[in-house]
Amino acid sequence: MTTSSLPSEAADVIVVGAGPAGASAAYHLARHGHEVLLLEKAEFPRDKVCGDGLTPRAVHHLVRMGIDTREAGWQTNRGVRFVSGDVSFEVDWPESGRFPGYGLTRSRHDFDDLLARRAVAAGARLFSSTRVTGPVLNRAGRVCGVRAVMGAGQRPVVCSAPLVVAADGVSARLAVALGVGRLPRRPMATAVRRYHRTSVRHADPYLDIWGDLRMRTGGPPLPGYGWIFPMGDGRVNVGLGLVNDRRSGSSETRQVLDDWLARTPPEWELRDPAGIDGPLRGAALPMGFNRLPHYTRGLLLAGDSGGMVSPWNGEGIPYALESGELAAEIVTDALARPAGPWRERAMLRYPHEVLRRNGRYYRLGNAWATLLARPAITSLVSRRLVTSPAAMRWMIRLLVNLTDDRGGDTADRVINALVRVVPAPAPVPRGARRAPRRALADRG
Repeated sequence: MTTSSLPSEAADVIVVGAGPAGASAAYHLARHGHEVLLLEKAEFPRDKVCGDGLTPRAVHHLVRMGIDTREAGWQTNRGVRFVSGDVSFEVDWPESGRFPGYGLTRSRHDFDDLLARRAVAAGARLFSSTRVTGPVLNRAGRVCGVRAVMGAGQRPVVCSAPLVVAADGVSARLAVALGVGRLPRRPMATAVRRYHRTSVRHADPYLDIWGDLRMRTGGPPLPGYGWIFPMGDGRVNVGLGLVNDRRSGSSETRQVLDDWLARTPPEWELRDPAGIDGPLRGAALPMGFNRLPHYTRGLLLAGDSGGMVSPWNGEGIPYALESGELAAEIVTDALARPAGPWRERAMLRYPHEVLRRNGRYYRLGNAWATLLARPAITSLVSRRLVTSPAAMRWMIRLLVNLTDDRGGDTADRVINALVRVVPAPAPVPRGARRAPRRALADRG
């Protein structure tokens, strides 16, 4: 069947993927008055591998989407409890004019559904059970739509739009189809999680972060951390994230998790296998802008597809929400101009603005993740840094990117100055060339 004879849908913008990045982009685009197609391969509600923890930075972007976090289903937390060895202490989230002083937890089972429904309420058209199979290119080699199969019958369809937002997750199929590959020297991490039922921990006011994961008792600490996040519904989300290196093979993560939980106090009810509520699931974390450029030939990359997970802590949701809103802002400006060089010039603002906001911070974070691959550095962090309340009251702002850039206190000014001295990264990696057109991308 040829492209021209397929059933078709048309819009101003196509958003592929209805996770946090895609739902945010679709919501803000629809609020700007655009006709938006939001294509999602699954049916809602659907589960997603995640820690379910939302820092104040994520809360800020949820509020910007008009979401009332006081409703049922949201579990509020005051900050983080850091644990390493025999040391344990709490650090409250810093309150500032920019970010609220609280965090949240909510299961991804209905969190993404909630975000997608906000996009639909704003005017976006959501097509679930729609698997995008590749981009459509015009004769100039620009993306002008996508091919997809819809519904249980896998009905072929072509969706056309002058611009496409790829929010299709770590697989980044659309980016790969255009030859935008992953940068192999950027850090990657692996996360695993499962739910446990516990009567004593599910409503704790703090998120637990354990900084002394080990492959074996007495062995060197691993580059990562474990978490226990209260869900408020009788469950906790328990998991760990490890920077991929020679000490932490993915085949051993289950054993690391079980050995770590065996060290938790028995009254927490996390040692008993009878309390496990669901399977152990894992996912890769694409960190540190490990896929560039974030814009090419009519395709914008948002969230995990652009490697936007923080290399500091493995957090992805706030940057997915932020990149979706930024994409909507840039696309709105571009579509106000006629197709051609000036619209393209407007679109090229997107990769530059992504890096202007977080490029230096991520570059410093990539160096941090690389240092953690050294056992001596990991040991120093777990034994000295994570055991110091004074240090962690400062570090939490750096690890979670919570500094106030409009004044702030001494900690904010020092951390902001540290980030500013880092050289700004380029929106296109050095030595990158324009990729050839792939057979996967159909020409319209």
